[in-house]
Amino acid sequence: MTMRIAVAGASGRMGRMLVETVLGAQDAELVGALDVAGSPAIGRDAAEFLGRQTGIMITDSIEEGLRNAQFLIDFTRPEGTLAHAAVCSRLGVKMIIGTTGLSEADKQMISEASAKTAIVFAPNMSVGVNVTLKLLEVAARILSEGYDIEIIEAHHRHKVDAPSGTALKMGEVVAQALGRDLSKVAVYGREGVTGERDPSTIGFATIRGGDIVGDHTVLFAGIGERIEITHKAASRLTYAHGSLRACRFLSDRTSGLFDMQAVLGLS
Repeated sequence: MTMRIAVAGASGRMGRMLVETVLGAQDAELVGALDVAGSPAIGRDAAEFLGRQTGIMITDSIEEGLRNAQFLIDFTRPEGTLAHAAVCSRLGVKMIIGTTGLSEADKQMISEASAKTAIVFAPNMSVGVNVTLKLLEVAARILSEGYDIEIIEAHHRHKVDAPSGTALKMGEVVAQALGRDLSKVAVYGREGVTGERDPSTIGFATIRGGDIVGDHTVLFAGIGERIEITHKAASRLTYAHGSLRACRFLSDRTSGLFDMQAVLGLS
């Protein structure tokens, strides 16, 4: 069965990678492309950047962009994702959401939408990152005493939220494995005389610069040794391939909220 897929944010960096990946997949067809009102890409062919003409024009009308779609892949901004989710739930279009920076209230709205359509929602669609999350769960349980935990992430200069959604997810996985509440033990910045490190905390450090796609390291620092679990993305292609796997996972599902751990059979 050919998956009929629409892409949100089709003129952006991630959107273009998704368009190219969908066009190159044997079991997928690009049937819609969305972008924000006022974008110079509106009315242009979604594959123009590839030197191709597909007949799929980028539109700012959600209904028009989803007219023939079974799936919408969305790596945009919270306000856009919520607007898309409202329409997808009404039309029964399944969603793959990789948007970060969502509030708890936003996440609740996505959960409510999943009662009417199937959704995969994950801060990172990379297969490698999701395997890393599983490794972190195991490592945290084994290194539960005597190790200080720090999470360091680096992204390109255009990223607007910090820490990254992936870094926060890593913190959640580690905290849960340790029986801690991340909202109570996370430390997001240090400056001045901070005093000794509280061993129960999980620290976050953020780097922004250049065109870094996404680097994440979780450091378990003990006495006499340290363990670093690192994932580095060299291309957004890994997120696009993961998104297609998520579409295939949802093919026979009509409702429900899932993550990439479920898609990969890791949960």
